[in-house]
Formats: sequence, C-alpha cells, structure tokens
Amino acid sequence: MAGLELKSLHKSYGNVEVIKGVDLTVEHGEFVVFVGPSGCGKSTLLRMIAGLEDITGGELWIGEVLCNGVEPRDRGIAMVFQNYALYPHMTVYDNVGFGLKLAKTPKDVRDAKIREAARILQMEHLLERKPSQLSGGQRQRVAIGRAIVRKPEVFLFDEPLSNLDAALRVETRMEIAKLHHDLGATMIYVTHDQVEAMTLADKIVVLNGGVVQQVGAPIELYQRPANLFVAGFIGSPKMNFVSVTVEAVSAGRVAVAGKDMASIAIPARTDGLKPGDTVTLGIRPHDLSEESGGAIVGRVALVERLGNETIISMQLPSEASWLVVLDGDHNLSIGQNLALSFEPDRAVIFDADGTARHPDLD
Repeated sequence: MAGLELKSLHKSYGNVEVIKGVDLTVEHGEFVVFVGPSGCGKSTLLRMIAGLEDITGGELWIGEVLCNGVEPRDRGIAMVFQNYALYPHMTVYDNVGFGLKLAKTPKDVRDAKIREAARILQMEHLLERKPSQLSGGQRQRVAIGRAIVRKPEVFLFDEPLSNLDAALRVETRMEIAKLHHDLGATMIYVTHDQVEAMTLADKIVVLNGGVVQQVGAPIELYQRPANLFVAGFIGSPKMNFVSVTVEAVSAGRVAVAGKDMASIAIPARTDGLKPGDTVTLGIRPHDLSEESGGAIVGRVALVERLGNETIISMQLPSEASWLVVLDGDHNLSIGQNLALSFEPDRAVIFDADGTARHPDLD
C-alpha cells in the first residue's frame, strides 16, 4: 500500500475553475473521506486521483511516483463506483475475476485471488449467482471484491452506498470499515453524507466550492470546526446559529447577549474583539438542555418523539429556528414556551467572516 500527496492541485473546465489549489497528504493505511455538498468538487478530486480527469495544475503523487501523466491502469489504484457496473451475463465469480482475466493472470492464481476476496467479504455462497439474483448490498460487495483482487496501492470509493436503503447502508458501511481494518489499506472515500464520514474516517476533508475548508479527525471537526461552513455541515442535526452582540471581553472569555438569549460568557480567543461587535454564536442541538430560567427561551414549533430522544424545532424571539435534541421522551406541546440552557464551553463564537474563535488549547 502507499500514501498520496496532492500539491496545489487545480482543475478547470475552460474558464471555470472547480478545484482551487488543494494541498493534502494521505498517509499509508489511512481512511480519508472527502465530504461536502453537491457540486463542491469531491468527486472531481477523486477522479483526478484515479486518472479519469486531467490535472490542470499542481502535482499528484502516489507513493514515490508523480502520477500527473500516468494512465489510470498504471497508478496502482482500484475504484468502486456508485453504479456497481457489473456484467449481467456473468456470475459473481467471473465478475470479480474479469480484470484479472484481461490481465492474463494464470487461472490458478486468479482462482485463489477470487476466493480470497469472497472469503474476506463473506460471499463464498454467492460466487455462482448472477447480478440479477443479488440484493443491492450483495452487488456492492461484488464491486468491492473486484477491487480487492487487484491488490491496489489505494482504494477509491465514489459514493458507494448511495443506491442502498437505510438498513443496508449501515450494514455495508460496517463491512467497509471492517475491510479497512483487515486489509490495512489506504482508502479514499467520497460521500455527501456526513454521518458516513464521521463513522468511517480516520481523517475528513471538508470541501466547498473546490476549496478545502478543514482537514482533521472526525471528533476534531465536530468539536472544533474551523468556520461556520464546517460547523453547519458536520453534525446531525447541524449546529444552531444566532447573531449576538459582544458585551464584555475578559481573559479568555467573551460575554455575549442578544434578542434571543440572556448574557452569557463564552470561552474564546479575545484578540481584536471589543464591546459592541456583532458575532455569531453556535451551539449543537444535543448540547442544549431544558431548564427553568435558562438563557434561551423560545416557542415549540414541532416535536418529534423517537423514544430514546425528542427532537424539537423551536422558534426564537427573533423568528430564528433552532433544533433541540433532548435525551429520552418529553411530552411537549406545539406552542408552549421552552427555556433552555447550555454549558458555555460547548458553544463556539464565530467572527463576521465566519472564522471560529476557539479558546487556545493548553
């Protein structure tokens, strides 16, 4: 297996630049997830790594090889697409081994690799079936098996779970995580689903508009998002935001208040801030709790009772809408007032340009 390095990678279609100078290092054996909204450039970036899209500028290294002009088949990569692209007239056995057959791999070697891939993916009993006799999850395993037999330097996954129902997505996600653990392979995975990103990745790359917004471990991005975009994209439900005014600045804390909340001091970097400045405060739905006399009071607009938790859509005095997730079952009524509190160190203050003001770590 090998790592990758992207150095100031650019991609343009005519005068339209879609990848705008991406720098990224992927270590050997890492599971890296590209995540972002539709049109952010994540699939284009993956296809550039695969050699399916030309590189307009910058360098792409796989291991010790500069791959800008290297043909896809010679890059040591294997790609699993959203569309399984299985041959309907072939058995699972023949689909998995088709690339090896084209490469004129000896029959006994080919057979051993096919059966080893089937063992890893627990699909030995499917080898004589055809794609029409398989479920969506089983077809996806066949597509992954076809990648495994090539023993690539790097596995690339382009939204491989998009065509599966919710239950199968969870099951197949777990299979891919186990596969990474068993093979110790370098994997790059593209998804728009931030839950997939959080559960699978060693490292997440958040993209927006062809620009990397933040790179880091899932829990780092969740707890210390670099900006408003990352804070709003990572986490389900997404972070709540409200405009507030700086009331006072002291050592390591900023006191803020606004139409929607009483004054509260938030741990934050204080450089450049002064009373009267307008900033954005962010707090995650799971970090809010019901408390009489809490700093935030709003009106319940919608209640979803799921048994283990209650999700509330709440309208604040400014007409802003917040989501609240409370543990357990809460019998709340639409239209009733609800007071909420939160631990100040769970909140994040963002500058006018969207940059987060996390307190400095010791």
